[in-house]
Amino acid sequence: MSLDKSYCEPVYLISEVATILDIHPQTLRQYEREGLVLPSRTSGKIRQYSQENIDTIKSILVLTRVDGVNLAGVSMILKLKTKIDILEDIVSKHEEELSKNTTNSKALVVTTSQFDIVIYE
Repeated sequence: MSLDKSYCEPVYLISEVATILDIHPQTLRQYEREGLVLPSRTSGKIRQYSQENIDTIKSILVLTRVDGVNLAGVSMILKLKTKIDILEDIVSKHEEELSKNTTNSKALVVTTSQFDIVIYE
């Protein structure tokens, strides 16, 4: 999954992000302590957030405020979302490989470890 460089570029200070999202800066520090958001740091140890970080924080706020999920649950949800994104990329690559396959076979077997991935069309 390739993201635009400007989307991942750390440009916002903690005070700016707190103002944008209408939350207390301590909330952002808590999210960092919990490992939910990892802002970049300048050489002077100042936190800088990217638009990607802000979108993640927005997701965290929806999960906690609207859906009533605690921070441990949010952590699990974000980890699972990351795994799903990775697996969807793998499936897409294998589907492309399968569509390029000119033989009459409708199955593609890929061995990446001790497990085989079989994709049927």
